[in-house]
Amino acid sequence: MASLNKVILIGNVGNDPDVRYLDGGSVVAKFSVATNERYTTRTGEQVESTEWFRVEVWNDQAKTVEKYVRKGQQIYVEGRLRTETYTDREGKERFALNVRATTFQFLGGPNDRQDEAPAQQQQAAPRQQAAPAPAQRPQAAPAPARQQPARQEAAPAPAAFDNSGGDDDLPF
Repeated sequence: MASLNKVILIGNVGNDPDVRYLDGGSVVAKFSVATNERYTTRTGEQVESTEWFRVEVWNDQAKTVEKYVRKGQQIYVEGRLRTETYTDREGKERFALNVRATTFQFLGGPNDRQDEAPAQQQQAAPRQQAAPAPAQRPQAAPAPARQQPARQEAAPAPAAFDNSGGDDDLPF
């Protein structure tokens, strides 16, 4: 029987990425993404609910995230849910649910971020191991993207306004 582990998020980056360079040459970037849901209760009250997700990206994607992703930006993230087990300071075993991103895309216009990314999206093949080996290269795969209308030839720019004339030719 087939199985599927896929998550798609569109939300706002909650913090600047935490990027770590590991001994084996791998790079990991971690940041949070907030999604919002608005709904009306039976009593007519407007409610807004925010969910936070921890996202991690590896290697070339992590370098791109380090360079261009900043708190507050809107981002599209596609990946897989991963459960992480760790022991807290009190010795209790804890679990955390993270998103291992395989694809992401910056949303919004260039005014939404200070630097414009050279490529609007980054992709990598899904990986099964806990820490991807640095020798593996990302594989290109089709990514969901907003469809762009066919490019039309630009209309000629209007003539520049010259306000140096002395006479006022206005009809009123």
